[in-house]
Amino acid sequence: MPGQEPHSIFFYLLLLMMTAGVMQCLGMSFLFFIKKSGDKRANLFYGALLASIALTLLNSIFVISHFYKFYPAWKFLPIYFTLSFPTLLFYYVKISLYPAYRFRGSDIKHFILPAGQLLFFAVMFFMPVAYKSGMDRQPLNPFFGASEQFLYLTTFFAYLYFAARYIKHRRRTATHPKEIRQVLYLRMLVQILFVLFCIHTVFVVTDFVSYHLFNINMLDDKLFAGLSAFSFAALAFWLGTYGFQVWVWAKRVE
Repeated sequence: MPGQEPHSIFFYLLLLMMTAGVMQCLGMSFLFFIKKSGDKRANLFYGALLASIALTLLNSIFVISHFYKFYPAWKFLPIYFTLSFPTLLFYYVKISLYPAYRFRGSDIKHFILPAGQLLFFAVMFFMPVAYKSGMDRQPLNPFFGASEQFLYLTTFFAYLYFAARYIKHRRRTATHPKEIRQVLYLRMLVQILFVLFCIHTVFVVTDFVSYHLFNINMLDDKLFAGLSAFSFAALAFWLGTYGFQVWVWAKRVE
């Protein structure tokens, strides 16, 4: 980047690792979109989940490398989908366990926040550079700011809980070995996601409290920013790894 101060080798290793996470998730996303085995709708939801987390991770790369600072015309590029993760994950689990499920009108409410966030970024992206360059996270903005971070964390934990309940209920009724294996794999997906997201939440909450209560931007600290980025990248790596397992061992888990 022009005029950017030099970084240590660890910074570039972090960027390389995050880039690998983006490529892994995008690659697995494509494979799920064309996947023939299993429920087609479940495949589409997991493919969309992988794509959304890959693009959001790419956004994190742009942020920590100050890409938007040096190229403000690209600010608010609509590749930030934090509010989509919970819904996409939940419906992947639900439809995988209950493929006979049919969507109804009441399902629309689950897609309001994801659609609103996408629309917000799409509109802001086409705003004049002079206007959007001065825009940043707003405390009450539900799509990009303190409220968005609150919704992101709470809805992710809530949907993880609901997914776990579906898995627990299905485990009680599953009798066929193939169904039991699928339930166990989904349970592993949710359990490991819960642990990784708890770690990620610590960094998000720490950054939020320090910035909004003490006016300290923890992301200015290179170690904290790196570990925070790594905690999110770990989520992407796990989702990509799980997707790889399902793709390679489809006959064992479907």
